[in-house]
Amino acid sequence: MSDAVVTMDLHPQPAAGQPKPWAFPAPDRGALGNGLTVLRCHRPGQQVVAVDISLGAPLDAEPEGLDGVATIMARALSEGTDKHSAEEFAAELERCGATLDAHADHPGVRIALEVPVSRLHKALGLLAEALRAPAFADHEVERLVRNRLDEIPHEKANPARRAAKELSKELFPAASRMSRPRQGTEETVAQIDAAAVRAFYEAHVRPATATAVIVGDLAGVDLDTVLADTLGAWTGDSAAPRPVPAITADDTGRVVIVDRPGAVQTQLLIGRIGPDRHDRQWPAQVLGTYCLGGTLTSRLDRVLREEKGYTYGVRAFTQVLRSAPDASGAAMLAISGSVDTPNTGPALRDLWQVLRTLAAEGLTDAERDAAVQNLVGVAPLKYETAASVAGTLADQVEQFLPDDFQARLYAGLAETGTVEATAAAVSAFPVDRLVTVLVGDASQIEEPVRELGIGQVTVVAG
Repeated sequence: MSDAVVTMDLHPQPAAGQPKPWAFPAPDRGALGNGLTVLRCHRPGQQVVAVDISLGAPLDAEPEGLDGVATIMARALSEGTDKHSAEEFAAELERCGATLDAHADHPGVRIALEVPVSRLHKALGLLAEALRAPAFADHEVERLVRNRLDEIPHEKANPARRAAKELSKELFPAASRMSRPRQGTEETVAQIDAAAVRAFYEAHVRPATATAVIVGDLAGVDLDTVLADTLGAWTGDSAAPRPVPAITADDTGRVVIVDRPGAVQTQLLIGRIGPDRHDRQWPAQVLGTYCLGGTLTSRLDRVLREEKGYTYGVRAFTQVLRSAPDASGAAMLAISGSVDTPNTGPALRDLWQVLRTLAAEGLTDAERDAAVQNLVGVAPLKYETAASVAGTLADQVEQFLPDDFQARLYAGLAETGTVEATAAAVSAFPVDRLVTVLVGDASQIEEPVRELGIGQVTVVAG
């Protein structure tokens, strides 16, 4: 046999290139003749176009006793039109390679379409058809109502969903729509029929109070013609947007235990209401909240997960609820997670101690720097798809923010110092102004929680 030595020529390891400047894309704003506001954003290379429609149909516009009608209407928009049955409409979307989703939330109804740019004209025509002339057939609405009624018991059985429902009930006045489930209750959904859905549609869905966001590679697309042929054919009156009711909440420190006998874990949801994105402290609040509980290396996880082993993870977050044209609004400031039942009391004790230590000692520069890197440094990856850009732009529309808000937010995060982030986090989570909801076995956790002295303790049925 030959003793020849086999050699290999290895290619040199690729070297990283120079990073390119990045900023959140700025849209071009315009309007169609029917009053529909249009934001368009050209994203080279994004061959799947995302369209996000915001309709001025907020949950507080739902008639009394019909909570959930906005959700049923949103789902029914794609269940048949004056030209296509529900099955035909779905088949036409599939031929376009398109997906269409819709949901209702406090600011209004949102419809999201994704489609290859080569079939944009056809898909926008279908979307316009659904907005212009939905069928709202009796049997389709009845089916959607049955589906929604089937979902509710599953949501009640989910500890996280049950905690969220109880927190909203605790924070907001009973007369406020925000105190009740977004998609309605068994009692209210059961009252919804096709006539109620159509009445809600006719009262609140019109192009003059809607906005369309279109993001993707629009090179070679005569978008003006496409829009004129599709969404431009949608007509309606020019009624003004509804006034936005003021948001009030009671964040007196207290604890509500939703009793789940035999539960091996306790679901935690601790929250209050704070300022929304219009507030000048928003970048500092985002940064401070991230340092507190935004990732696996945050303070809450470091203590409750890594040091104590109480949980798989605890998160602190902010969620905008609703904004108004006058730059007022509110966001939910919350901490969520789950712990094993025997350690519910110790976990809450240590969580409160983390908050007290934060107020006494503040964040470190290293924590602040890591948070900025995670929030700002990975932003280009977060917005790689057209859908992520369209969704963020549509959020800005719903919250009455300027089109360059997201770009300015990232600049603000990078400029926010450690002291400012600390102050915002302490202000967001004051230890004596937090409403705590626990979904778990009251017989095991009630007394240990009472001993903590974090507020009056009430037990309700699960």
